[in-house]
Amino acid sequence: MNRNIKSHLALLVVTLIFGMHYMIAKNLMPVPFQPMQLLFMRSFGAVILFWIFQLWFIREKILLRDMIMFALCGFFGFATNQALFYEGLNLTTPVDASVIHVTNPIFVLIFAGILIHEKITAAKIVGIALGAGGALILIMYGRIVNMGTNSFKGDILVMLNMLSYAMYLVLIKPMTVRYHTMTILKWVSFFGFLFMLPFTLKGIIGLHLQTLKINEWLGVGYVIVLNTFLAYLLINFALKTMAASMVSFYTYLQPVIASIMSVSLGVEIITIPKIIAALLIFGGVFLVSRAKQNNPLSLKADAGRE
Repeated sequence: MNRNIKSHLALLVVTLIFGMHYMIAKNLMPVPFQPMQLLFMRSFGAVILFWIFQLWFIREKILLRDMIMFALCGFFGFATNQALFYEGLNLTTPVDASVIHVTNPIFVLIFAGILIHEKITAAKIVGIALGAGGALILIMYGRIVNMGTNSFKGDILVMLNMLSYAMYLVLIKPMTVRYHTMTILKWVSFFGFLFMLPFTLKGIIGLHLQTLKINEWLGVGYVIVLNTFLAYLLINFALKTMAASMVSFYTYLQPVIASIMSVSLGVEIITIPKIIAALLIFGGVFLVSRAKQNNPLSLKADAGRE
């Protein structure tokens, strides 16, 4: 199978995982977990998984300057990104959070153009605009999005979460050419865990794992194994051959998959606005994916190790 097709399939799986994560994480907070407690569980579990798998399969030497970059990626992609998301989601609603996440590809496009000179083409701009319009129609149609004072702080935190995640996608892109995906995530998750540890220590003391129910343990397992270990693995795999802006664009597909799942379960029905929204999103994906990638980092990615 073509490597580019594999990358798109990987991002579709990530989109499905992230789309379900909104409700699963929301149902775990603030009971039985406070945001920082859930963050500790997620980070600690992910570090263990990444280190075990890397030690089993990969042996690579890391340059000192790249170790510094891994630390920066750990700060933006694991510590800051995840802390802001959980604190924000705890205060706002999954719908509000998903609306705000529509801004991610815009931030990535700006950061990529400035930091790694990823070419910003007219096709990318139009594609992102189409995707944003379609996602907003799908999310907001028939709903009242609460942007009132009660959730305003949470909305701001989620917005900052998107800024941090966008910075991570751009900074980690050059590293995907030089190192194996598992090596990258081993060190990025490790540094991220170190950065967030001082802020989660207090919450650890209040953890009562023995009282957790089976469904709550399953939720934690989903957050660690699927939403962190597998999702980050697939994202870094896709970054080897795709531009950071293309990877971030799949944010727009999360509401599409959520709607498909709702329709299949009989919770929602297919309407004209939803069909229009889906066409806008997929049209945007087509434009962004077809845009010429003149960034040398993208062109060299095919030669990178998986």
